[in-house]
Amino acid sequence: MIGEHHYTLRTSWTGDRGTGTSGYRDYDRSATISIEGKPDLLASSDKPFRGDPSRWNPEDMLLAALSQCHLLSYLHACVTAGVVVVGYEDDASGVMVEDGRGGGSFREVVLRPRVVVADASMVDAAMHAHEVANGWCFIANSVNFPVRHDPTIEVAAQVA
Repeated sequence: MIGEHHYTLRTSWTGDRGTGTSGYRDYDRSATISIEGKPDLLASSDKPFRGDPSRWNPEDMLLAALSQCHLLSYLHACVTAGVVVVGYEDDASGVMVEDGRGGGSFREVVLRPRVVVADASMVDAAMHAHEVANGWCFIANSVNFPVRHDPTIEVAAQVA
């Protein structure tokens, strides 16, 4: 299924306090991200950038996109390898570095998936599936910083 896929959304700034952007401290960084047929996502900038820490920020969303893309690619890789995954959690983290000129970039993201497989015979293939998934992940293939993986594979009978 090779093809081009298009995505659309609307981002609406909701942070006008009545004077617009009359000064750097005079407006909220609040926004609402909308996609037809999906719940709205309340967003802002990160707290160090005068944002609302109770809302999703762009950095959170990038990290979430990388984590979820790896999860979905990984589950597919496991199915094709005959690995039965019965549990998956990822404690992902990322490091963004400011450049001192008002900008910055991510230095790296580390995904730490904890995978539970149905049988001990699947552990090696489950570990290898992370490499396959990394190659398949559209988001990881779209960023210019390393996305590392530090996976743990457990067996369901041993977890219980």
